[in-house]
Order: sequence, then structure tokens, then C-alpha cells
Amino acid sequence: MTKKNKQIENNVPKSILYFAKILNFFSSNLAERFARKLFITPIKHKIPKREFHMESESVQTKLFVPSIDKEIVVYAYGNSNKKILLVHGWSGRGTQLVKIADAFLENGYSTISFDAPAHGKSGTKTTLMLEFIESILEVEKDHGPFEFAVGHSLGGMSILNAIKKGLQVKKAVIIGSGNSVINIVNTFVEKIGLPNKIAVMMKNNFEKKYQFEMESFSAYVAAKDVKIPVLVIHDNDDEDIPVSEAHHIVENLSDKEILITNKLGHRKILGDATVIHKIVEFLMIKK
Repeated sequence: MTKKNKQIENNVPKSILYFAKILNFFSSNLAERFARKLFITPIKHKIPKREFHMESESVQTKLFVPSIDKEIVVYAYGNSNKKILLVHGWSGRGTQLVKIADAFLENGYSTISFDAPAHGKSGTKTTLMLEFIESILEVEKDHGPFEFAVGHSLGGMSILNAIKKGLQVKKAVIIGSGNSVINIVNTFVEKIGLPNKIAVMMKNNFEKKYQFEMESFSAYVAAKDVKIPVLVIHDNDDEDIPVSEAHHIVENLSDKEILITNKLGHRKILGDATVIHKIVEFLMIKK
């Protein structure tokens, strides 16, 4: 095992690595079922103190999303009629982009965000990107229209796909966005210590169940149909998604800007003053 792979595995609880290894020893099918269930089950984290004020000051409502038969919790933060959609990433929350939301309020905008299915206060235990996208489109129907959209990680991928499916915004910002769905699956399987053939099995089973090609939801694929200005922000030291994925997305956007940062990682980047200033500047200046 390479040093890189050791570093990847160390981020995963040893109990999961051990259990996955045992399952794979006895049956690849059992290991694949375990990995697939784990892949669609986000971890719910407690709201950190820095998000308390957004959580308490937001008007929270429940919204049913018919296309996926699930209910989500929506956060309306601020009172302006000029609204910006915020979309969190995997295992995130509707208040996760609080520093960015505060900056928008200071500039005369309000924000609408939501807990995606199986996240935060929204129900169910499992979800996948398709449900993020459908939630975005339903939130637009109920709380839109939106001037702009900002997404982090899976939220960034979901915004690009939602724009492809009809989300109407003037500009978008994606931060630490994933890109290739197949790369995400491969990396996930590697993280839990299973061989690549399990990733291939997962892909085949997902596509059989949902009747779509997984890679068709990749950010670089959606980017080809996005014609509005998009700011892509990524950190060189992102521990979850390599910066090369950001460059691949940019290559497929027709109207884009890119900001590459250092030493902010995958989550700290959301609270960085320089990053937030760039987002505000990009969105608020008319092009």
C-alpha cells in the first residue's frame, strides 16, 4: 500500500475498514452492498456555534419535493426581495455557508438554503445527488426566483446540474466542487479499503436501479450546457477533492473565472475573508 493510500484510509474509522475487509473476504456482493449503502448515507453533524445565529434568525419551513417523495427543511435568511440560493455539500447543513450568507445580507440580499434529504433536520437516512438537484428545482418553484446560486462540494455539482435542467440564475459560484461521479465512487471505495472492482459493481448497480449513466451527472458534463458566468473556487490543499477537478470543470464552462487558494482545505475555505470578498465582487458587479 502506498503512503497516499494509507493517508486516505486513516480518515475512515478502523471499524468500517475492518468490516469492509471481512465482508469482501467472504463475498464481493456483500462488500458492494455495504459500500453502496455507506455511499448514500451522510453523517449528520451538530450545528457549530458559528452557525447558531443563522439557524435562530432564519424562517424555517418544510417543503415536500414530489419528484423524490421526500420533505426538506428550508431556511429563509434576511428580508430582501433579492434572493440568493445556497446549497451545502455532503454531510452539510442549510446553515453551513453562514459566513457567505452574512456577507450577502450586508450587501442587501437575503438567502434561501435548505437541508438536503437525509441532512440536518430533513428526514430519511439516505440520499444521492439526484435528490439534491430535484430539491433545488422545487425550492426555486416555492421560494424563487433567485438572482444567483452558490454551492459547496456536492452542492456545486448539483447547482450545475440544476442549471442544466432549468434553474434560472444570472451567475453561479461553486466552491470545492466535485467533478467526475466515477472518480468520486472510485475514491470512496479506495477510502474504505476495498478493491476497484467494488466501485465497478457499485456503478453498475446504481445505473441499473436508477436507469441513468452516473457520469452524466458529473460537473464537467453539466458545465457544457451552462452558459451563465460561473466562478469556480478550489483550494490546492483540498483533502477531499483534488484541485485538478476544478480545472477540468473550468475547461468545460463557456463563461468562467477561477480562484485557486492555498492551505484552506475543503471546509475552511467557506469562511475565508478573501474568498468571500471575491464571491461578493463576482456576483454583485454587473457584467
